[in-house]
Amino acid sequence: MNNFYSPKEVAEVYDNISVSKAKNSITNLFILGVLAGIYIAFAGFASQTISYAIKNPGLSKFASGAVFPVGLILVVLAGAELFTGNNLMIIGLMDKKISFSELLRNWIVVYIANFIGSVLFAFLVSRSGLFDSAGGLLGAAAIKTAIAKVSLPFSQALIRGLLCNIMVVLAVWMATAAKDIVSKISAIWFPIMLFVMSGFEHSVANMYFIPAGIFAKSNADYLKAGQIAAASLGKLNLSGLLANLVPVTVGNILGGAIIIGLSYWYVYRYTPDKMNFKK
Repeated sequence: MNNFYSPKEVAEVYDNISVSKAKNSITNLFILGVLAGIYIAFAGFASQTISYAIKNPGLSKFASGAVFPVGLILVVLAGAELFTGNNLMIIGLMDKKISFSELLRNWIVVYIANFIGSVLFAFLVSRSGLFDSAGGLLGAAAIKTAIAKVSLPFSQALIRGLLCNIMVVLAVWMATAAKDIVSKISAIWFPIMLFVMSGFEHSVANMYFIPAGIFAKSNADYLKAGQIAAASLGKLNLSGLLANLVPVTVGNILGGAIIIGLSYWYVYRYTPDKMNFKK
């Protein structure tokens, strides 16, 4: 007896998951979405904490990538609603199990809740004194990470977002296939580690990284520790945050819902009668 579902079975399972997510109350979606934002932010902060003092770029990315998967593990195993993972609900839409309005309802509520949870965590960390580590170098790292993200051209942010969510929804897909906790953890760990090490862009993670940098930039000690020029902070504001989140979010949807979601739906679930959608 297999201890995992086949890809065809996963597609069927995700039909039922999509219905459950679509029918959940706005209150429940909001609470679970805030929690997911916090879980991803926990992972973002921890991954930065373990990597900021490592001088070798490859080792730094490896350390960061080794820790960050804990965020999605918490989302999947503890139970929460993450926008990027919910891009797989496209399968339920294409199978006519949920309507387009139900899909958008979930995505919008969860996205907003993820944002609130992530920003809340960033604010709390910025007030905790933890950024003071190593004479403010951790705070400087938070600022530099945020600057790098808000400085990305639109096309690069979109492509990195697309590539990122291919890995994220594959992690969710494989975790759905696994029937025991250890297998689910393994299924999540490696694709998420891959996307972090590769430098791809995750919209919910950026909801933590960029606000963390915005909150930290007002501390002169961090700027001094990281030798950060005041002129480089120009894009580190709400406009810069939105300029990153828009293309990254679009890219996440393209990678997660269109490239992976639609591909697997077509291969494993498509029949000609499933092309008339619910309104």
